[in-house]
Amino acid sequence: MNDDPTDAPNATRRRALMLGAVGAAAVVSIRPALAATTASISTCEIPVPDPGRAGSYIAADGTTVPSGTQGAFAPPGRPFKGEEVRTALAGGQLPGTTYDQSRAYTNYIRRLQSGTSGFTCFASLQMPRG
Repeated sequence: MNDDPTDAPNATRRRALMLGAVGAAAVVSIRPALAATTASISTCEIPVPDPGRAGSYIAADGTTVPSGTQGAFAPPGRPFKGEEVRTALAGGQLPGTTYDQSRAYTNYIRRLQSGTSGFTCFASLQMPRG
């Protein structure tokens, strides 16, 4: 061990430089991850309803009901892209839907839970991006 008091500032400087290098590496590795997240949000899909409830209709409150239920909506012909859902959640409308259908489908999407098809896509829409 070196007890030379003049070496202390050099050790502190070296430590700061090492920490700075670690921090820079973290920033470099996080930015591509954010870019990948942005790309995946625009391409991920949310089926309405999920395949486990295929054939069900969607009620105005977003619950699934038996097909043909009065006042409920038939499933759309295709899954919605993450970017389409983001727009609808911000007050827009899902493509190819009426105002009431779009509200019912977005209510359904808001109710998605872990393990349900489309949940990961929906969860990624909720994450803040920097």
